[in-house]
Amino acid sequence: MLGKSAPPIIISIVVHAALLGAMAFYKLQLNDESDVVAVETVIADERDQQEFEQELTTDMNVSENLSVQSGGMVTTNLGSAAASPVAQTKIEASEALKDPEINVTTIADISLPGLGEIAVDLGEGEVSGEVGARVEGYGAAMHRITLELTRMMKKQPVMAVWLFDASSSLADDREEIQNNFDKIYEELDIAKKQATSGKQRYAALETMIASFGEKTYPHLKKPTGDLDEIRKAIGEIKEDPTGKENMYTAIAGAIDQYSVGAKRSDRKLAIIVVTDETGDDEAMLEEVIAKAERAGSPVYFLSREAIFGYPYAQVRWVDEESKLPFWIRVDRGPETAFPECLQYDGFHRRWDSASSGFGPYGQVRLAKRSGGIFFLLNSEEKNMTGALAQTQRKFDDLAMKEYEPLLLSRRDYEASRNKSEFRKTIWQVIVALNPHAGYDPQLNIRHDHYPMDIAEFKAEGKIQFDKVVRAMAKVQEGVNRLEKVKSLREEEREPRWRAAYDLAYAQLLCYRVRQFQYLLALDKHVKENPKPKDPKDNEWIKAYTKNMLPPDEQQVKATKVDMEELEKQKALAFKMYDLVIKEHPGTPWAQRAQAEKSWGFGVKFESRYWSPRYDDPKVQARVPKF
Repeated sequence: MLGKSAPPIIISIVVHAALLGAMAFYKLQLNDESDVVAVETVIADERDQQEFEQELTTDMNVSENLSVQSGGMVTTNLGSAAASPVAQTKIEASEALKDPEINVTTIADISLPGLGEIAVDLGEGEVSGEVGARVEGYGAAMHRITLELTRMMKKQPVMAVWLFDASSSLADDREEIQNNFDKIYEELDIAKKQATSGKQRYAALETMIASFGEKTYPHLKKPTGDLDEIRKAIGEIKEDPTGKENMYTAIAGAIDQYSVGAKRSDRKLAIIVVTDETGDDEAMLEEVIAKAERAGSPVYFLSREAIFGYPYAQVRWVDEESKLPFWIRVDRGPETAFPECLQYDGFHRRWDSASSGFGPYGQVRLAKRSGGIFFLLNSEEKNMTGALAQTQRKFDDLAMKEYEPLLLSRRDYEASRNKSEFRKTIWQVIVALNPHAGYDPQLNIRHDHYPMDIAEFKAEGKIQFDKVVRAMAKVQEGVNRLEKVKSLREEEREPRWRAAYDLAYAQLLCYRVRQFQYLLALDKHVKENPKPKDPKDNEWIKAYTKNMLPPDEQQVKATKVDMEELEKQKALAFKMYDLVIKEHPGTPWAQRAQAEKSWGFGVKFESRYWSPRYDDPKVQARVPKF
């Protein structure tokens, strides 16, 4: 039997051996291809993968040797520049991509660029930039800038253009930066000497210093490597009195002026912007992005966090002569292409300075698209004022990963939003209840300066009474609109939009109770004509209180609203605020909900003294424009 079966066995062995040999050869070919691609080497040479938050060193000692760490993150997902986080890119290639350790808790999967994408995206000016390097101060941020410039200098000479915001609000920050400049440029000098060879026509690093306000002001005749000249130039920066911050014009001008020469001389152009505002010319954003991408020039920002869903923050400034404090509005947000929160607090435009946990939309988008880094400065801002100005401004980055803004162009963002009935409705409510100029300023109810004279108070009260009745109708319309799309909430895949819905709905339920309380407070004040708490007080001001006013019999008869109904509506608003806190813990939405619960639902009028010197033209003339 064995003899008859021997030939087939031999044939089978030969065939299987041939197949195994072919398979072994095929495996060797795959390994050879991976070695040629060298994905790990490319990533390490550019920027290490890292978590969203990186603690940067605050060491102020000058390094004595060139010890270089890689810079920011290479990612196609962080910040959602091109698509929402649920739209993932699948990796079907090299095992080398599994080496970087990613530790992010999120509903969506984290994806890294595959081999094909890396072949296109990696390289100076092409790398997807970093949208949130959180730092505790300028010293840490500038240390990281040192590493970035050193990394670029390893490949080619670098021309670094520093653009400083010349507004009054950044005066203290410029002084701190000037104090840290020596350290980073002494470290860079070490790198420059190591990177410069006798055959090079240009130094490995040359620097240009300029400032911007309404116009752009150069403080050096031309880029230089002389540290003394750089130091002197920073010290020459003067405040721009116009209050204008044409930041994007300054960036575009720097690229236009220096990119051609830099490219002709094979130098790398890097733009570093130091500012605390969003810029008055953000309409130029997409034009500047296109310029930066064409020039291959990364744009870095040392800036502050955006205000939560709102364009403005409040800064306190004290006049030295009169000692009077003033509250000056500055542009600091929002973190998204368009606001995703109410711009209204139930009586007037928002007066808070709550942190969004992210940088301003335009700056972050430009940094990401150009391959730069947005440094989110977390150091305390002592002059920031307004509700929530001094509360927690740093949120848990892992919790916030799910709530990252969609960094599309405004046109694409709007088109994406309008495809969803749920999102479009939220936006329509935000627009309908926007009290700013160009929308509905009649929603602004008087907060202070109510006259002490009862007849004048009554006349002013009648004007405000009518405005509140109108506002209540618009708030109720907003409630109705949101309730119509409530069934779509569970279908919404983005936590940001679910949070936007939850908070807006809770706020509107709260605001209609407070507005009704305001009407009761007006009526009570006219009937009782109370005396001021201090004889020197010269005006009345609206204030919140936790104790709600009960309507009297006449008011119940006229409005059909009694105390039981008010308590019921308050309980419903509390329930919705609690839902926000539960569903979105550790986020600005939860922070806002908790704060509004604590402010109270009742309204009263308090007396205070308001200095007539506020109306003095000489004092007014001294108030700066931030």
